[in-house]
Amino acid sequence: MYGTNAWDDAKIIAARPPKNAVDPHRPYASLVEPECAANGQIEDVATIFLTNRECPFRCLMCDLWKNTTDERVPVGAIPEQIEFALSELPPAKHVKLYNSGNFFDRQAIPQADYEVIAKRVSSFDTVIVENHPKLCGDDCLQFRDLLVGKLEIAIGLETIHPEVLPRLNKQMTTNEFQRAVEFLSENEIATRAFILLRPPFLDESEGIEWAIRSISFAFDAGVQCCSVIPTRDGNGAMEMLLTDGSFEPPTLRSMETVLTDGLAMERGRVFVDLWDAERFYDCEQCGPARRARLAQMNLTQRLLPVVSCGCEATR
Repeated sequence: MYGTNAWDDAKIIAARPPKNAVDPHRPYASLVEPECAANGQIEDVATIFLTNRECPFRCLMCDLWKNTTDERVPVGAIPEQIEFALSELPPAKHVKLYNSGNFFDRQAIPQADYEVIAKRVSSFDTVIVENHPKLCGDDCLQFRDLLVGKLEIAIGLETIHPEVLPRLNKQMTTNEFQRAVEFLSENEIATRAFILLRPPFLDESEGIEWAIRSISFAFDAGVQCCSVIPTRDGNGAMEMLLTDGSFEPPTLRSMETVLTDGLAMERGRVFVDLWDAERFYDCEQCGPARRARLAQMNLTQRLLPVVSCGCEATR
């Protein structure tokens, strides 16, 4: 276990570089990519990265605040962003409305926009949003009832490590996560969990162990899907932790191990996030082939033969 310095809102904010300039009437990014759906089929998913007010839960490892506003966006701005993105994107069966925080934070997504948002996404089979356990309540049910398709809520569990989770400034407990998933499940809302691979204060072997344990915990709680996020630097605080030895990014080998063990559970879908996976390569010769293998495992949800290479990383 690494150092014990406490990180609160003030210290995390003080470490930040400046935010990016964003337009409250436009999403800051959007894309369509394939994903293994709940039915086991590979189907296209549109992801719209909505521009809105910064999340009030300032997690130690988060960098999503970079593309947020300081004030709540005007009523009508979020539907406008969605309409703009969908006019630019190819067709898809499912949509993710990711807002760099919590969809049901009324200071982020105005409640007055729910009905119009639901109309904008009425052609999709599934609408996936992200939310904090403490904000999973009646607003979720109101939005669910407005949708044509099914609602799925992604919740950041991060880790169940009893010492690390409190130090991430996540402002939640594993019990609160369980209660949120139970509430959503009872109300026919699907859930997925975000799991951190090697958060701060863990070494490589601990990072692997606790990611796998966290996946198992999430499935025990009732989620249908786990998305494993390799922890990255880039938000100011993480660079400071990197400098003082409290954090190191995970290796590609760790990503392989956790995805393999997660899929072997056969309890639900497990994905590993491969955005900028090149930064995790521990061998430039076999790195691209190993990334391609992980991408195929994400899509097929099947274990595939390991990539052979003479490097230390594959021995």
